[in-house]
Amino acid sequence: MSAQAKMMKAFAYLRTSSAANIGEDKDSGQRQLQAIEVYAKRAGIVLAGTYYDEAVKGSDPIDTRPGFAAMMEALEANGTKTIIVETANRFARDLMVQEVGFAMLKSRGIDLIAADSPTSFLDDTPTARLIRQVLGAVSEFEKAMLVAKLRGARDRKRRTGVKVEGRKSIAEQTLDRGGRDGRATVRLARSLARARPKGGKRSLREISMELAAAGYTTKSGKPYAATAVKLMLERD
Repeated sequence: MSAQAKMMKAFAYLRTSSAANIGEDKDSGQRQLQAIEVYAKRAGIVLAGTYYDEAVKGSDPIDTRPGFAAMMEALEANGTKTIIVETANRFARDLMVQEVGFAMLKSRGIDLIAADSPTSFLDDTPTARLIRQVLGAVSEFEKAMLVAKLRGARDRKRRTGVKVEGRKSIAEQTLDRGGRDGRATVRLARSLARARPKGGKRSLREISMELAAAGYTTKSGKPYAATAVKLMLERD
């Protein structure tokens, strides 16, 4: 039997909570995989595959994660019995989810290794469990504190009248298809609504057509929908 065949095999598991951290220009997944690869090489472990749960919260139960479910199927299929994560909180940030998930894997004979602390999951002594639970609790606390800080910052901005969430209105958009400030589109729409043509007030669709005739269209080059015109006329 070759030395390669004798080497332990494992799957790399990556998880990113926020969709904002996903993409070729983001380093979360790359950083996690690099840390896992460095550990695996040092430990003489061959990575048999990589599974990634993108935009999945650390508090989500592991059996609801599509990437983790696919990895479990692969584990059952090829007999690999080891999973490597960058850190324990990449497996689960919520303490209860972490302990329940660890117990489930252990019952199936699957080892879970954190690259930054390889024995944190492998040891099941009272001391190791205490350390694991303390680290999980600290991670859970840090996440809660971060959420509270962000919520506080949003609330402070709202009190000053600054919009902090939701899709940008036409007026808030920097440029339209013609390169104009979105506020110019809104000003013209309101001007058209105030100017009464012969025969009465312009309809929303008529205002949209007048905007398009003047070169004010959506970024795709189409006239604004009546609902969009209505919002232009209503918002401050």
